[in-house]
Amino acid sequence: MKAGKLVIVLVFIVIVALFFYLDLGRWLTLESLKRNRHLLVSLYVDHRFAFVAGFIAVYVIQTALALPGAAIMTLAAGAFFGTVMGTVYANIGATIGATLSFLLARYLFRDTIQGKFGPRLEVINSELERSGLHYLLFLRLVPVFPFFLINLAAGLTNIPFRTFFIGTMIGIIPAAFIYCNAGASLASLNSPREILSLRVLGSFALLGLFTLVPIIYRKFRPGR
Repeated sequence: MKAGKLVIVLVFIVIVALFFYLDLGRWLTLESLKRNRHLLVSLYVDHRFAFVAGFIAVYVIQTALALPGAAIMTLAAGAFFGTVMGTVYANIGATIGATLSFLLARYLFRDTIQGKFGPRLEVINSELERSGLHYLLFLRLVPVFPFFLINLAAGLTNIPFRTFFIGTMIGIIPAAFIYCNAGASLASLNSPREILSLRVLGSFALLGLFTLVPIIYRKFRPGR
């Protein structure tokens, strides 16, 4: 591994180690959010730009490094900024963080994996280059695979950067809106698990399947 890549890896290892060593995760809990909500809202009222910038920066770091607390961060966005603007800020933070994770995977590991498994990945990469947006939207809408794994896996393929960015930005809007809406009514929420009911998950699944319709049609259309 080249010196530049090694430095990047070490920096991120240090950040993750400090997160757990300092037990910063204790601040990313529903109980902590409820307890400190009024104080944080007051800070937002007095320092709007700095508070929003700081919130997005923390969200970017959390997402890029796959640290615990994504659901709480999105709930916090709704609690601090309201449903609509909370969704906007959460989307910005999550999209940038996911993109950084995607670029790190591509920059650090893609060449090695492509060199070793290139021939086996040709078909997958071909499909992703042609229909990657539909596949990515499906993965973002249907919460089957962990968010950070999708970021890393996409970085190891030939999916275009623009496709990944747009697919992530659009695909995470529904879930972000639902969590921010719940965060706006934080007092009545006892657990993040209450948000994703079977009905909501079923709706995500239907949206996800809808994104695959063009791919299914292309594969099975008459005369193919």
